[in-house]
Amino acid sequence: MSNVVIYSRPNCGFCTLAKALFDAKGVAYDEVDVAADRARIAEMIDRSGGRMTLPQVFVNDRHVGGYDDVAALDRRGVLDQLLKAA
Repeated sequence: MSNVVIYSRPNCGFCTLAKALFDAKGVAYDEVDVAADRARIAEMIDRSGGRMTLPQVFVNDRHVGGYDDVAALDRRGVLDQLLKAA
């Protein structure tokens, strides 16, 4: 099974959409709440190559972007391929 990490914060609409996408696929994910944790925010920015918007999603330690990026990958069928990769 894939390792999915979603950096998010409460009351973030795009974060909610990203989590709903993975929920609909039955894919478990680790959610990292960056709302009040500067260290986690710095970690996210470093891991994502400087991106500061939320959410930021990683599949098997590969940065796949924010919600729009993940949704685009899903529409093209690429997200399922990434999720199946070991």
